[in-house]
Amino acid sequence: MRSFASDNNSGVDARVMAALEAANQNHAVGYGDDPWTAQAVADLQTAFEAPDMLPLFVFNGTGSNVVGLDLVTRPYHAILCAETAHIHVDECGAPARFTGCQLRPIATSDGKLTPELVRPYLQHFGVVHHSQPGALYLSQATELGTIYTPDEIRALTDLAHAHGMRVHMDGARLANACVALNCSLADLTTHTGVDTVSFGGTKNGLMMGESVLVFDKTLQAEAGFVRKQAAQLASKMRYLSVQFSAYLKNDLWHENAQKANMQAKRLADGLQTLGLSLTQKLETNQLFLQLPKETINALLNDYFFYVWNEATSEVRFVTSWDTTTEDVDALLRTLKSLL
Repeated sequence: MRSFASDNNSGVDARVMAALEAANQNHAVGYGDDPWTAQAVADLQTAFEAPDMLPLFVFNGTGSNVVGLDLVTRPYHAILCAETAHIHVDECGAPARFTGCQLRPIATSDGKLTPELVRPYLQHFGVVHHSQPGALYLSQATELGTIYTPDEIRALTDLAHAHGMRVHMDGARLANACVALNCSLADLTTHTGVDTVSFGGTKNGLMMGESVLVFDKTLQAEAGFVRKQAAQLASKMRYLSVQFSAYLKNDLWHENAQKANMQAKRLADGLQTLGLSLTQKLETNQLFLQLPKETINALLNDYFFYVWNEATSEVRFVTSWDTTTEDVDALLRTLKSLL
């Protein structure tokens, strides 16, 4: 099966698998007191140009958001996010349950928050009857495939910090955003003032696991306890951490994200030749478009993808690091025959 539903459905890069095999040759002390984890911590600090940043390895994306948000909030806070945000739509209420915070979704046209959209929600500070605005949640890339530039992120972090708030970035597709903007990992995180980041790799060649990057030094003393309470502390930590060393070596993260983005561009160009238009600007590896309902139903017989909006017959295609040119061309041939 070749899937265009999600980059979560892709396989594991052979170089990551080799690193896992190498870490599996002997015993090692558990819970992160092993040489592979120490090396991965150093590799992440180098890649993000942040020698004082604390990386925490966790099991999955929801766990990374829970840990990151729990670190930057108290239960009486409100977390401001786009209405399409993963924490609001796709995480079964886990962030609200673990943090105790109210999620305040904000309507956007493209999945991106702006200072103008956020400002109306910055109110009732000091009033005990209201949840206090405590954190801003950004997805990079967004759930609609769009991306924040460094200046756009900085404008939001400056606004949040001016009001005593902190900023958590969900970087499940941070690699794809860096490739699209020709930026480094540090350009979109360390240099923009974010406080915590979920740095993902599962969608881009890793087997499992994410890392929570804690940039705010005042949060680091509590970080380990928060991870443990969130049930995200792995006993055999080396199998999570060693993947990140392989991921960062020779910029594997960039290579794989570039492949995904390039195949998305090929697919977009092919869709255009079929007379189909995207409903969101193509910036990373997610494509949104409308198809006739009968075409959607027929295409689902051969391909796995998601119907994003039933009412408008909008679908989402996602290319992966291991999507091939033949995968894309075969999908376009099938679509052409159906149309």
